[in-house]
Amino acid sequence: MKTLKYYTFLVLICCSLITSCKDGKTEVIKTPEPTFTKEGTLTIIKSTNNSKALTLDIEIAETDYETQTGLMERTSMKENQGMLFIFPDSRMHSFYMKNTKIALDIIYIDENLRIASFQENAKPLDETGLSSKVPVMYVLEINAGLSEKHMLEVGDKIDFTRL
Repeated sequence: MKTLKYYTFLVLICCSLITSCKDGKTEVIKTPEPTFTKEGTLTIIKSTNNSKALTLDIEIAETDYETQTGLMERTSMKENQGMLFIFPDSRMHSFYMKNTKIALDIIYIDENLRIASFQENAKPLDETGLSSKVPVMYVLEINAGLSEKHMLEVGDKIDFTRL
């Protein structure tokens, strides 16, 4: 009788395992790509002659969530757009391109609103840390190649306004 109970128990367990298994279909949940929301305007002014080098519409990232996600999951950004990260204090910052699908120029800006360093042509999806090399309070992400195209340099000044 003990053996019959044991086999009955095994059969019940096997039946429950079989019926509890999924049918193999995996549902893919698609999340919409984040869209650009203009939150301000930013101008870069050349230090050599005080001329405007570049004007951008910007999104602003300053909460923990915003600064951690940045431009992740976006597949494109218009040439006149960028994202400005604002941190509460000036310190070393390091960025990486995890889940970022577009190549970027990362511009590190000090507390005096001057460009302090660059990371040009950051590769999409690369998780290598890209350091500011010096303490900064702001970081601007723009499409790769724009820094070179507009001849931006360390010492150029930014000015931005919020909407």
